[in-house]
Amino acid sequence: MSQEERRSAAQGSPAGTVYQSGFANQFATEAVAGALPSGQNSPQRPPLGLVSELVSGTAFAAPRASNRRSYLFRVRPSTHNSPWKETRIPRFLTPPLDFGHYPGPLRWSSMRDDAVPGNFLDGIQTISGNGSPTAQSGMAIHIYNATAPMSGKAFANNDAEMLLVPQTGTLLVTTELGILSISPGEFAVLPRGLKLRVDPVEGPSYGFLCENFGLSFELPELGLIGSHGLANTADFQTPVAAFGNIDDSVELVLKSCGRFWSTHLDHGVFDVVAWRGNWAPYKFDMMKFNTIGSLSYDHPDPSIFCALTSPSSAVAGGNIDFMILPPRWVVSEHSFRPPGFHRNSVAEFLALVQGSHDSRNSAFPPGSFSLHNCWTPHGPDTQTLEIGRKAELVPQKIDDTMVFMLETRFPLEMASGAMAAPQRQINCADGWAGFVKRFPDGE
Repeated sequence: MSQEERRSAAQGSPAGTVYQSGFANQFATEAVAGALPSGQNSPQRPPLGLVSELVSGTAFAAPRASNRRSYLFRVRPSTHNSPWKETRIPRFLTPPLDFGHYPGPLRWSSMRDDAVPGNFLDGIQTISGNGSPTAQSGMAIHIYNATAPMSGKAFANNDAEMLLVPQTGTLLVTTELGILSISPGEFAVLPRGLKLRVDPVEGPSYGFLCENFGLSFELPELGLIGSHGLANTADFQTPVAAFGNIDDSVELVLKSCGRFWSTHLDHGVFDVVAWRGNWAPYKFDMMKFNTIGSLSYDHPDPSIFCALTSPSSAVAGGNIDFMILPPRWVVSEHSFRPPGFHRNSVAEFLALVQGSHDSRNSAFPPGSFSLHNCWTPHGPDTQTLEIGRKAELVPQKIDDTMVFMLETRFPLEMASGAMAAPQRQINCADGWAGFVKRFPDGE
């Protein structure tokens, strides 16, 4: 089956645009009617000559609310007798990283590069990270440039759940469980161990990739917010079953404990005709994030922008918290409205997907990103400070913007390639120069 036919197999959906709704629901989907067995998961002879394969994303005995697993009904099992050989993806690194910790502010202009041919895997470059996949704790942050399809290849990341955020260019993500079309303004989460391929659609794509070595992302508790708000469960989308190229040979690349392995199979890996369960990829349109903000005074903590969390410590902070700052109204009275000066016990990575950021007035166009390690002071540049001090405090719509943040309780190490990149803004701290001391007489 061709790529176009595989798209159509997704229940008549062009480019995989038909989805199931909800977060970690008990989904059930079949690309061919009658492929799902009735009343059990392991019948003696599954329908249509398929085989049943269980994929467990958590321990078998994990609490029911946290348990993640799916039964896949596929043409062939994932077992094979092809040998593995170690391979390299030179810029796709795993902590510990070679530069180590950097205590000062860091900022990069967009690292988009449409000129260098390469597929998604070859175009990954590591920026920072912490923890270890063997310890199942921490994360790694990368950028990617994808200018060509992953022809004849598939990839499985056994180290990490992957969070994918395009900044330019749509991606078609083919997975064992169906097809996701991800455009700028959306993000996708791909479970650990899932076989997939990532192809740019109608031109190059540039964006961000976060590996989560810790507990899988979940929705944050809403507490006093109530039953809904932030990223609402109904707005998450999971693909329907789709299969294709079941008899075509493929190179399967595997990431395990920071090393890469390759094997050649004489058959395709996207051969799941039906599946049921809650271990599955999903995507979310960040424009649908329901922001919560101050209706009286002061700037609220960034916690109110949390869309997903990988838990760690309720006191020290999360393994990863993923924040979304979309267009929103700002109405607080007698307050400094932009994000204020702060030092955090957590490290903070920030990227601009679209428009502008309300605490940056210089050298931070879309595609740019910054990093402030644990306890590194940061906040509005001097120009933003002066504007914020004098602004008329009428209701204001922050309209042309889309920002995301990744926070982690663990200090981030740096990759030397990122530190030496020509896009790094060496003098980014100059934005805080020119501060005017007004004490004790000034306003």
